[in-house]
Amino acid sequence: MAELAGLDDPRIRAVNEKHGDDHGVNLGRLRALAKRLKTQQELARELWATGDSAARLLALLVCRPKAFGRDELDVMLREARTPKVHDWLVNYVVKKSPHAEELRVAWSADPDPVVASAGWALTTERVAKKPEGLDLDGLLDVIEAEMKDAPDRLQWAMNHCLAQIGIEHAGHRSRALAVGERLEVLKDYPTPPGCTSPYAPVWINEMVSRRDGS
Repeated sequence: MAELAGLDDPRIRAVNEKHGDDHGVNLGRLRALAKRLKTQQELARELWATGDSAARLLALLVCRPKAFGRDELDVMLREARTPKVHDWLVNYVVKKSPHAEELRVAWSADPDPVVASAGWALTTERVAKKPEGLDLDGLLDVIEAEMKDAPDRLQWAMNHCLAQIGIEHAGHRSRALAVGERLEVLKDYPTPPGCTSPYAPVWINEMVSRRDGS
């Protein structure tokens, strides 16, 4: 904890706070620290228990993802209220867990929009890598009905799923494009030069074009 405190940079903290995060540690330096520590599951649990965001990010880098129980991961997600901790928990730990599918189903139906956004992130992963058994039309129905008025983080996760369906599944592409065009979610999102817009129709067409080499 002393070493993490020494890495805290007020300038980085100020930038992170604009995005809802509450730590000031350069992520490259955090990863270097994790590389030195290597995998230490008990240390990861102790770091997580501090409640400190930088410590929790480090915990997610040195933990053993498959060592966490289903209920433990559920509690951790509900405790992870800052965007970066939430994203790393889902992407670095839950996606590698044997409980990922059970949690995907449970979280997607959760009334807490931040928890539900994690369920949608896991659904997006399945859309891309293991779509067998998913009801893609059903997902598009839910997105069409609920995404426009969803809270920001849930809306972002649903939009990512919409784009992924359009990118990966040609048979559903025209509907995914139509849903995106009708809802206009993130249509005016400021996008830096050289980056792809998160507006689903632009995102889908850009990624399909790149993949097809056109």
